[in-house]
Amino acid sequence: MKPKYQNAFFLFGVAVLILMLTQLDYTQVWCGLCHAGYWSVAVIVLWAFLYIFNTASWYIIINSGGKTPVRFWWLYKITVSGFALNYATPGGLLGGEPYRIMSLSPIIGAERASSSVILFAMTHIFSHFWFWLLSVVLYLVVRPLDVFMGVLLTAVTLFCLLGLWFFIVGYRKGLAHRALGLLSLVPGLRNWATRFVDQHRKQLDTVDCQIAALHNQNRRTFVSAVLLELMCRICSAAEIYFVLRVLMPSANYADCILILAFTSLFANLLFFIPLQLGGREGGFLMSAAGLGLKASQGVFVALIVRVRELVWTGIGLLLIKTTSAPGALSKKNRRTEEQESRGIS
Repeated sequence: MKPKYQNAFFLFGVAVLILMLTQLDYTQVWCGLCHAGYWSVAVIVLWAFLYIFNTASWYIIINSGGKTPVRFWWLYKITVSGFALNYATPGGLLGGEPYRIMSLSPIIGAERASSSVILFAMTHIFSHFWFWLLSVVLYLVVRPLDVFMGVLLTAVTLFCLLGLWFFIVGYRKGLAHRALGLLSLVPGLRNWATRFVDQHRKQLDTVDCQIAALHNQNRRTFVSAVLLELMCRICSAAEIYFVLRVLMPSANYADCILILAFTSLFANLLFFIPLQLGGREGGFLMSAAGLGLKASQGVFVALIVRVRELVWTGIGLLLIKTTSAPGALSKKNRRTEEQESRGIS
């Protein structure tokens, strides 16, 4: 990636991070950290390991069409930086995904980089739908059911099934054209999306073919990537478990999974807010109340998780300035880039 683009991503992320930091009540944050003690450190360290799941998922997607010169730990840094930009960007994917594509393109070519990033984003979101759906089953197993929760769980189940259907069709037939087709229905984006499809139809067809190839020809890679992302979701409930242990030693992991599932669902519905500010806190409050916890406990968990997000957003932004492409381009990749820059297929 050219230094000017790298600096642009970095400065944008820093500006949004500073804006988010001005929204914190530092007295409350300090009291919360002191009360959590070493568990707050454990929550931050936990994500150093959880990002390995995300990196491994993207790594096997990148190498599904043949071995590439992409190194795992270089990709780890790009993964962390990409998620940092996603956290800081309204719309989520509008920040991290372009950064990932621009970082990877000099190594494996623009089209393959684009398809791998789209596939990784699809797999990440696809695993969320599975996580939410499995959490509905978990709730039915471990918690009593009343009328309100029955209606809510039914709505969540239908939403998840619709999402899974959309992505399964996207895996089979490709998602690039379909996603831009949806954008063409959004007022204000209709003309831009139509022009973009007309100008890049051949490249979009190539990306869609590569997306379909992963699902249709590399089922083991597809299943492995989804399972890695799903395991990351399940393991990330450990941060809620760590925090709840400070408040109630009797906390169990099943309830932590349910809190995470409801909170992440609620927060993702508010994807247009940078760092999902307010949405995540509201999700913790409602999920805590639904599981019989005190509102103060929900606020405490939300506070520690918010601090963790800010810390890792800062780390990810710093990694943008310390990450360079792993080695020079091969002759084949260099020739591909030259052809793409001239518009030659």
